[in-house]
Amino acid sequence: MDRREAEAAIEAILFAVGDSVETEKIAKAIDQDQETTRKIIYHMMERYREEDRGIQIMELEDAYQLCTKSELYEYLIRVAKQPRRPVLTDVVMETLSIIAYKQPITRLEIEKIRGVKCDHAVNKLIEYNLVRELGRLDAPGRPLLFGTTEEFLRHFGMHSLDDLPEMNPVQIEDFKAEAEEEIQMKLDV
Repeated sequence: MDRREAEAAIEAILFAVGDSVETEKIAKAIDQDQETTRKIIYHMMERYREEDRGIQIMELEDAYQLCTKSELYEYLIRVAKQPRRPVLTDVVMETLSIIAYKQPITRLEIEKIRGVKCDHAVNKLIEYNLVRELGRLDAPGRPLLFGTTEEFLRHFGMHSLDDLPEMNPVQIEDFKAEAEEEIQMKLDV
């Protein structure tokens, strides 16, 4: 592979991935050692600067990412709408909380806890990339299992699920009592 092919391959990798890619992975992809790969990338970075391109390659520790030059953001803003943060209604938040604390969990288990259907809420959470399918439960019907995503952690500023706040045991008992009252009211109707 000559330098031009290597540069084209690196550019394609960085463009397609979007996030940073470690030098080791790039080197393996283009069949080069890491030092040669770094030299090729540095050459590309210099060429982008000299040609005053709208993109740049940023070095992040021992990884690289293709990015828009920050001085050109104003042009992007003129054509792109500001990304909207998902609106999490009470129903969606309640469903997300159940999934976060009980994962992996099936829709049926969520519905037992909530006492109502949860299809819409789960679908919204999947659409917002806060929840994903983890696989299937080894049980009759093989129901889907759901759990949270890395985006869930980013969205709520957590490093891991260990950062979830602990539930107050008194609150848990209050919630159980409320749920039992609601069930009894539905049975009385």
